[in-house]
Amino acid sequence: MAKIVPLYGVRYNTEKSGNMSDLVTPPYDVIDDQQQQLYYAKSPYNVIRLELGKTNPCDDDEDNCYTRARGFLQYWLQADILRHETEPAIYYYEQEFSLAGKRLTRSGLIAGLCLEEYSTGQVLPHEETLSRAKEDRLQLLRHCRANFSPIFGLYEDSGMKAAEIVAKYKKRKADVSFTDEQKETHRLWVIDSREDITRLQEFFQEKKVFIADGHHRYETALTFHKERLAQGDSRYGFCLATLVNLYDPGLVILPTHRLLKNVSNFDRSAFLAALSALFDLQAIPCGEEKPAVLLPRLLEENRKQAKSAHAYLLYLGDGHFYRLTIPRGKENKIIQSRYGTRSKEWRSLDVAVFQGLVLEETLDISSQDLAEGKYLLYTRGEAEALADVDENKVHAAFFLNPTRVEEVISVAAAGEKMPQKSTYFYPKLITGLVINDFRT
Repeated sequence: MAKIVPLYGVRYNTEKSGNMSDLVTPPYDVIDDQQQQLYYAKSPYNVIRLELGKTNPCDDDEDNCYTRARGFLQYWLQADILRHETEPAIYYYEQEFSLAGKRLTRSGLIAGLCLEEYSTGQVLPHEETLSRAKEDRLQLLRHCRANFSPIFGLYEDSGMKAAEIVAKYKKRKADVSFTDEQKETHRLWVIDSREDITRLQEFFQEKKVFIADGHHRYETALTFHKERLAQGDSRYGFCLATLVNLYDPGLVILPTHRLLKNVSNFDRSAFLAALSALFDLQAIPCGEEKPAVLLPRLLEENRKQAKSAHAYLLYLGDGHFYRLTIPRGKENKIIQSRYGTRSKEWRSLDVAVFQGLVLEETLDISSQDLAEGKYLLYTRGEAEALADVDENKVHAAFFLNPTRVEEVISVAAAGEKMPQKSTYFYPKLITGLVINDFRT
């Protein structure tokens, strides 16, 4: 079903570039302006200059962040700062991290994933995308003709067959090993045995790949491939991907919360009244307790309800939290009327119920508005979300339960896409470990 190919991967030559911890970044979409500046300062060879270059007021068609990224890539290759693999390879990757006081390890395979239309059923999305992000990534790909960060794909392997193929590589010293600024440890082994590569390719021919993160990059890569095919160039039929087993013990999904903004004449009392007609609404006074101290306990209570109810927390900055709940299986008829053509898997998602009842029904925010990012901001930071409400930067903060892995797969298998930012696979994959510039 899914097709993977080995890569002449581009990796840092640390004898010239310096320590890997000074060279890598998270993916572009979680880097703010302050972090961008910090990565620029870390090293003149930090991958930020390729992945998310600075913009200048005097930028034009000849000199801009995309042309500068191309220049850095070409120079670093010429200067042996970056170096191609001498033989095509697939990579075994471990990312060790801490969460809730525990140390976990997530494992994956880095390879080229052959590009397919979603309609083929070989590579499946799970959530909608935002149009502006795709245009930025397309410009970068057109100028550099390289993937700097991998998409994150999932596959089903309950028998751990892929892990058996690569198990022997873990017995030797990792080709790359370092700990980054977040105290995450990264280990990479180069799989260059043609026999093992063939076995992995044959294994994936029986599998589907579900995109966990990187939908924008995958769709951009497919668009670019079509552009180049029209010019008679077939070299770009794959993209850089890290593939993780659904049964990997280190696979974690965290929630992405919603901040409401730009609603004309927003009225708290009227909003609460409208919500109370659709949800069971419980007002929870903060009292003497600070909202940031109270919130974790309330979120844990919501998580305990997740199997039996759709549960959300709303913060309006008025000294209360508001818990909104609807029993599962008893969603308002509005969901059925709005989304009758959607699968039951999609309609049962917390994010779908939130979109239908809160955004569309109560606030009259359309799916087009959501795609364009007019009224929502997305965040993982709980304290920051509360502060944004208190400082009147946004109208309200909604705190959601995390989407479960089985929900991701069932919705994708039903041919559906979740609403934007339905999942946050933690931690993000690192950028700069392996680069794909399509050498074959």
